[in-house]
Amino acid sequence: MRTSIFTALVCAILLQACKQPETENTDGPLIVVTTGMVADATRHIAGPDARVEALMGPGVDPHLYKATQGDLVLLRKADIIIYNGLHLEGKMQEIFDQLAETKPVYAMGAGIPPQNLLDANGPQQKNYDPHIWFDVGIWAGAVQKLGYFLSSNMPEHSDSLILRTAAYTDTLLALHREISQTLQAVPANKRTIITSHDAFRYFGRAYQFKVVGLQGISTAAEFGLKDVTDMVDLIIAEGIPAVFVESSVSEKSIRSVMDGCAAKGHPIQLGGTLYSDAMGAADTPEGSYTGMVRSNVQTLVNALTRKP
Repeated sequence: MRTSIFTALVCAILLQACKQPETENTDGPLIVVTTGMVADATRHIAGPDARVEALMGPGVDPHLYKATQGDLVLLRKADIIIYNGLHLEGKMQEIFDQLAETKPVYAMGAGIPPQNLLDANGPQQKNYDPHIWFDVGIWAGAVQKLGYFLSSNMPEHSDSLILRTAAYTDTLLALHREISQTLQAVPANKRTIITSHDAFRYFGRAYQFKVVGLQGISTAAEFGLKDVTDMVDLIIAEGIPAVFVESSVSEKSIRSVMDGCAAKGHPIQLGGTLYSDAMGAADTPEGSYTGMVRSNVQTLVNALTRKP
């Protein structure tokens, strides 16, 4: 009888972990996170055992984000702090380092072996590309390590945290296989993603796409006339059918490329909006990590397989 009850409990926890996170426990520990992607992972693991508050909402660029006074108050109140790391939230790193002296602070990037990380483009050395969530397989590994971190800092809920971590990791690995299959619809000669900044390199490596961005891996980088001209020449030379804007980045740079193509007699279509450094609104499918990824994949397939 006891075995049956335990088995039923485990099945219930696993089933719930595959759904949207449960209502948060307002009496549990406060976990403060940065981006929507980190918040989504943390909520799936914490479930009803904690309260999760995110600093950055839809459309917010973490590269340029500066902590407000309200953010600082919330971070000081937090029992646990989770952020992406790898300099994604570059203007907040000093704050995280200071708070780590008095409370548990964890970077998702710390859970990824260095050999799986991509080097950052630019003059700085020993920096890595922070957009790790775009390789769903790598993100699944980071989520698993996050689960271990939370269970060690919430020992009273360790069993349920580990079970939810395992279930959500399985969900992400299934998503990784799903989108790999979906993207097979894009011909090899159309597999180029052009966006404002180089956020999709992990995606490109994982799913065999060439990725080109005007601003490098950070939106803090500048782009100039030569960057636009080189991009226009690339598009014309390779017959690239579409370019894409990003939900958290100004359209200005991509519009400049489109204007340049038109001026050379090579009009190019806008393939749609990709979610890069921020997810969609909370009440939409794109407001979840899995929904955001599926939206991006469908946008790419639609634009890159469309007949001229």
